[in-house]
Amino acid sequence: MSDATEDAMTRTARELLETATGELAPDPRSNPLVPLIARGEADRAVLAALAVEQSWVIPADRRAFLHLADRAGPEPAAYFTALAEGETTAAEHLRTFTAACGVNEAQADTYAPLPGCQSYPAYVAWLALNANPSDVVLALAANFSAWGGCCAAIAEGLRTRYGFTDEACAFFDFFAEPSPDLDRMATDAIRTAVEEGRLNQNRAHRYARLLQAYEAMFWTALV
Repeated sequence: MSDATEDAMTRTARELLETATGELAPDPRSNPLVPLIARGEADRAVLAALAVEQSWVIPADRRAFLHLADRAGPEPAAYFTALAEGETTAAEHLRTFTAACGVNEAQADTYAPLPGCQSYPAYVAWLALNANPSDVVLALAANFSAWGGCCAAIAEGLRTRYGFTDEACAFFDFFAEPSPDLDRMATDAIRTAVEEGRLNQNRAHRYARLLQAYEAMFWTALV
């Protein structure tokens, strides 16, 4: 493949990612919790519940990403492996946030997870078992943009409204921080899928819409 053709395919992949992210941006009204945290109006018990719910989400998503990596070709596999490694780092930060919320191990063990919060990781697991990994790359990349924005707003609210330390906010800072490496890996995976005819855009958009809906359920369940 010539350099010009490769550059054109890379541009196509980027455009697909940008279009999906734009078209699938969630309605701001679908998230009732993040604005409350940003204004300091969420009860601290809700923050504690958020921490424990995430302690169920993070390891589930990590295992799903590793399974997707096992099923995928080289480019999608690199993307999913990087996501799984990120979940490992996030889990470490989450322990600090959970402790800052006043949740001890015994309380976490007896907590009953909310179905609305756990619908998202359940669907990610479904994708890991059933979906074309290339389609999942596009769906996840579109969804992560909204998730990162939520995390940035939460981190700011925790610092300014609740007095949380930088260490306690590191979980949300981690996801809020842009990742050029992940963006590059997603672009490479989409480009290869387009070249090989393995990307079904309609199906990927359907997956992304469901991910957005399940994420909205997560936030709504906590209010």
